[in-house]
Amino acid sequence: MEAPEGLSARKGSLQEPQAVPGESQPLSANAVQVTVVKAQDLKSIRSDTSSTLVRVEYNGVILGDSSTIQVLPNGTANYNFTTGFEYSPDGPNSLVDIAQKPVLLTVIEASQKQKKQKEEKVLPLGQAVVDLLPLLQGQCSFTVLAPLYAVPTSPSESLHPEAKCGLEVTVRTEKPLLSVSQLSNGNFLSVTLEAAYSVPDTFLPTGPPQNYMACLQVPAVGEKEVPLLFQNGILKPAGEKEPLPRPKKWSLTNIMAPGALNIPNSFIFGGSYEDEDGELNKTEDKEFRIQAESTKRIVWDTERRCYLDPAAVLILQKRIAECRYWPVEVCRMPVVSSSKGKTSKADKGDEDRQIFSHGVAYVNMLPLLCPGVQRIRGAFRVCTYQDSEVLEKTKKQQSILRDLRPQVSLTKDRPCTPGISSPLSRAVPNKAQREEKEKSTKEREFNRRTSCAPKIQLSDTALENENTEKFLGLDGQQYAEAGTFLVMEIKLDKALVPKRLREELTKRVKEMIPPRPPLPPRTEGAKKAVEDYHSQVTSVAVAILSEYHDLFGKQLPDQGAIDHQTLEEQKRLLNFELNSSGKYFAFKEQLKYAVVKIVREKYLKTTAFETQEEFQAFLSELYVYLVDQMHVALNQLLHEEAASPAPLTRMTAEQLWLFAHEAEGNKDYKLAALYHQQRIAQDKHNTQYWLDYGAFCLLLEDNTKAQECFREALSLDPHHVRSLLLCGIVAVVLQHYEEAEIFFEDACCLEPSNVVAWTLSGLFYELQNNNIQAEMAFREAKKQLQAQLARERSISEGKRGKKHIAAAYVRSTSPGPEQLLPEGAPAGSASRLPEALEEPALACPVPEEEAPASEAAPEGPPPISGLSQPSCTIFMKAVEFLMKFKAIQFVHMALAHELLAGSSCAYYLALARTCLLKEDLSKCEECLCEAVRIDFMNPDVWALKGHLCYLKRDFAGAKECYERTISFVADAADMHFVYLRLGSIYLEEKEYGKAKQTYLQACKSSPSCLTWLGVGIACYRLEEMGEAEDALSEANALNNRNAEVWAYLSLICLHGGRQLEAEQCYKYAVKVGTGR
Repeated sequence: MEAPEGLSARKGSLQEPQAVPGESQPLSANAVQVTVVKAQDLKSIRSDTSSTLVRVEYNGVILGDSSTIQVLPNGTANYNFTTGFEYSPDGPNSLVDIAQKPVLLTVIEASQKQKKQKEEKVLPLGQAVVDLLPLLQGQCSFTVLAPLYAVPTSPSESLHPEAKCGLEVTVRTEKPLLSVSQLSNGNFLSVTLEAAYSVPDTFLPTGPPQNYMACLQVPAVGEKEVPLLFQNGILKPAGEKEPLPRPKKWSLTNIMAPGALNIPNSFIFGGSYEDEDGELNKTEDKEFRIQAESTKRIVWDTERRCYLDPAAVLILQKRIAECRYWPVEVCRMPVVSSSKGKTSKADKGDEDRQIFSHGVAYVNMLPLLCPGVQRIRGAFRVCTYQDSEVLEKTKKQQSILRDLRPQVSLTKDRPCTPGISSPLSRAVPNKAQREEKEKSTKEREFNRRTSCAPKIQLSDTALENENTEKFLGLDGQQYAEAGTFLVMEIKLDKALVPKRLREELTKRVKEMIPPRPPLPPRTEGAKKAVEDYHSQVTSVAVAILSEYHDLFGKQLPDQGAIDHQTLEEQKRLLNFELNSSGKYFAFKEQLKYAVVKIVREKYLKTTAFETQEEFQAFLSELYVYLVDQMHVALNQLLHEEAASPAPLTRMTAEQLWLFAHEAEGNKDYKLAALYHQQRIAQDKHNTQYWLDYGAFCLLLEDNTKAQECFREALSLDPHHVRSLLLCGIVAVVLQHYEEAEIFFEDACCLEPSNVVAWTLSGLFYELQNNNIQAEMAFREAKKQLQAQLARERSISEGKRGKKHIAAAYVRSTSPGPEQLLPEGAPAGSASRLPEALEEPALACPVPEEEAPASEAAPEGPPPISGLSQPSCTIFMKAVEFLMKFKAIQFVHMALAHELLAGSSCAYYLALARTCLLKEDLSKCEECLCEAVRIDFMNPDVWALKGHLCYLKRDFAGAKECYERTISFVADAADMHFVYLRLGSIYLEEKEYGKAKQTYLQACKSSPSCLTWLGVGIACYRLEEMGEAEDALSEANALNNRNAEVWAYLSLICLHGGRQLEAEQCYKYAVKVGTGR
């Protein structure tokens, strides 16, 4: 039988069948046996198919052909053909080949020979592929139904696209190809090269055919390097984008059925640019990426796989740690067909030596060393290949493509790819195909002559080498000019660095901090039900006694005792009156709901009784209990008791937090600790209260106490992310680094979208000199921040669209605020400038009549704080969290990163606050000067500058800063101390009217003992004694341990002539003042 053209394997690879159909051959130790059992539904490909055979091919070698089998009427052909090949670690069929090369099966139709034909005519009917990867996953045998795809040369009228025909194939080995150790410690690496976008304009679909290639070298078995070569990229013109999802393709060149190129169950899904790991993943790159995907491009969509044994896995880890960038080389080589005539040896050698448009993309492999990372995918820029640059970045001294050039140039014929005529299709060309072929041949010949004309002139060897080197440098420069980038994916079956599971982290946290026991059963319900019953009994008893007095009058004690007969008569008349008037029924209804509550809360009885006896027993028990409780209530009513003390004033948790914050600012740490403890005593199960107390302890550098507070909060809620982060921070301060890592890692697992958690984890890893994980954490934090800002932007744009008309309140006659904006300010920012920018007198306080307008400001667009908005970065997000909880050590680390990115107003403001906490006033002043220079419209800057002047006893400067702060449209973050200290300055300067208004403003927003005390002092100086006493009474109610409040109350009492009260207030002032 003569093999059809196009089905022959590479030269010297044609072999006799290794097994006879239907016979069982014993397996050798290194043999892979392939059995084609049968074909199904062959009639769906071609209805008149009568007899077929199947050809098995692997790694370019024909393993054998089955005998010709008749096709049954249902389309089944039973081949039962067995063949195989030997695999060897160092041979042609190695584990690397098995990982990435499938078995190719071709079903051939064998038609009966005509009289003039010596042999029967054969035509390919369809092709199927069988993936051998299961053999490297521990299986010794597996059976698949491989889809059979029609060869395009079949007549179109006989093709049925909806048909699902296939080949049943069994693959078997004598023993597993990998040992248990190799399977558990090894790995699989797959590289998918999708496409190259924004290719140079010199890449033309017309002209001589080009082989577009890319190559990446990876360790495979032991210390061997395996090149993963991607060939035959298809240059596509501008048009529609590549569809998603789309199948990945085998790296095969001898497939005639286009559908067989697709790898089963393996697709390219794409994704958002922001989630990619490579370059060009910023928001500003999005438009360029979208445009590039619709322009001219080179498409591979090819996946190459490689098995990594345990030694290769260690080498891969080591090399990535040594050098994060790995080179992916790209180039193009002309495809010279053998039909073009003979070429001279010089020309042939010249073609073999030269590669054109040699470029390289640097892939950052470092993320693969992060815990749990198995995949990186992204876009990578292509630049000119220069030996010195490649050596510096990747430590590679030789070009992979130059080394592979002789092997690539050995195969001059263009492989069979979809859309290109295969040798089989040329076996039976029709008239239209012949005309098209002649036309394309003439065009290619013309283009070849014109493009090769300059090369013919290179006769001298020295001149040729010099010009070639110069030409290749210019040729590769095209990539940078065009902005070419590769989109590729590198994937591992198992992460190089395993990640701890969330369950394990939770278990470790519970071991360090045992959760609190469950709360005891609630007893307040039953207790309250009994108390309600007592109150109802008391109410009924008082009503009956009142009815008795109405009927018979009050019996005085000196009138003597009433005889028994009279009492019985009065009882009868009272019962008659209660029953006849309906009051008895009203009393019974009044007690009814109280009894029902006792049954439900005390006896927990809410269902019906099953038997009458059970019901009677319960009624007896209930009756005895109700009578006993009635006697208790009556005894409490009839016996006079001492008056209960007045209830203590209970302050809310918000008030206690404000008082503690106020005491911290005044350096009264003992009083602040008392308020924090009172707050916790009110509700010991509130997580936030413990966190606030722990932050106060961090401020005092009492790290052990802070650790107790944070752990107490975590024991209340083991999934509270902020508690985990603060436990990690205090563990770092106490140098418990192993515990800190668990806390940070658990926080990131519980809330993967938390920007602060990832940023603090990165700072911790940086502290440990673990730069790989630090970089990964920062990258993840930036990704989450971008997603968060995108969501906020879309929401604000929607609101701004609805309120666009209402936002036109800015005066059109104002003198061009755009001139005051810095360069690069966002469009439309000028329309949102606050009115304070247009007024020259910034120090004037806002009049009271303008307050409603400022309160209504949130209805419109939010006012900006100054001329430039502070840049929102992951480190400033972390600083905001850390400053709230006084974690100064981590604040400095985060600010150091922010300074590398560029100083901003927010940076200097945060640094000034840390200096103020450490009482480094000179450094604080320097930072505030820089902050004012960057954003002089920021109220927080002026408020902090006022605090600095106040601490330096520069009250004139503090007054100016505070007045400027309150004149802004937007308030500062903490206006409480601004009002307090500005009011005290007014009192010192005897501006009592302004002092009163300032303190009243503080009382309106955040009332405290000190704010009401300021109002009282100002009113006293204004001789408004009534208002002064009312204000001081409010202050005393909020804190009755303030000696100054008692002293001013004593003065007011003296002024009013109340000597006794004045003396009492004075004694209290002395008492609490001495105690403090």
